[in-house]
Amino acid sequence: MSAHTPALRAHDLHVSLAGQEILHGVEVAFGTGRWTSIVGPNGAGKSTLLKALAGLLPATGGIFLFDQALMAMDRRERAQQLSWLGQNEATSDDLRVWDVAMLGRMPHQDWLAAPNAHDHAVVETALKATQAWDWRERVLGQLSGGERQRVLLARAMAVQAQVMLMDEPLTNLDPPHQVDWLEQVRCLTAQQTTVISVLHEIGMALHADDLVVMQAGRVVHQGACADAATHRAVEAVFEHRIAIHALEGQWVAVPKLPNNQGSP
Repeated sequence: MSAHTPALRAHDLHVSLAGQEILHGVEVAFGTGRWTSIVGPNGAGKSTLLKALAGLLPATGGIFLFDQALMAMDRRERAQQLSWLGQNEATSDDLRVWDVAMLGRMPHQDWLAAPNAHDHAVVETALKATQAWDWRERVLGQLSGGERQRVLLARAMAVQAQVMLMDEPLTNLDPPHQVDWLEQVRCLTAQQTTVISVLHEIGMALHADDLVVMQAGRVVHQGACADAATHRAVEAVFEHRIAIHALEGQWVAVPKLPNNQGSP
């Protein structure tokens, strides 16, 4: 399967919440083995789109995972192929870190079956990758917000899904651990895992392969992060309050002050 074959796509996707339509006929596709970040201003529908793609919200239109209708798939098969990391997920503070990460293996286990040696090896690898291994015997209630987020990332990685959806995965992570997250994403895409993230941090989002730019419940642009047209689309939805420039071989988003607020 080529790198540009859609791993996940939506056709004419509509989502309504509390009687109000949030997504208006969204058309979007995510290439296999690529990292796509979804960006846009507050209220653009980014998290709603991600939840709909995960099958967590009722929607009309079509969602296809490797060309299979998502909601027609067996729940277990879907859970094996699609992993989810949401915002502010509620998890019992009494659970051990090890047990939280092991939850990621549930789609691969028989009902009430104990984890096998492979499950243990996968969870160990995930906890070490997120630098959470040393806390494996601690309970979540003893961790900081950033530490908890790294454990939840390990749980999502332990699924070993072909597609990973992450909503604001950098919440509570300090800059060094944000860089660690970037490295993990690159390791995942190198293994042909498709990563789709919603990010508020435009500078971090620009490290992705592709951007989906949203505004008012619609996709207004999708393209490679390096493309000038993508940069113009991002600048436009943020009302030209930011500018995207190259700096030392990377794309950065720089805030733009109004003309009367510059340096004297």
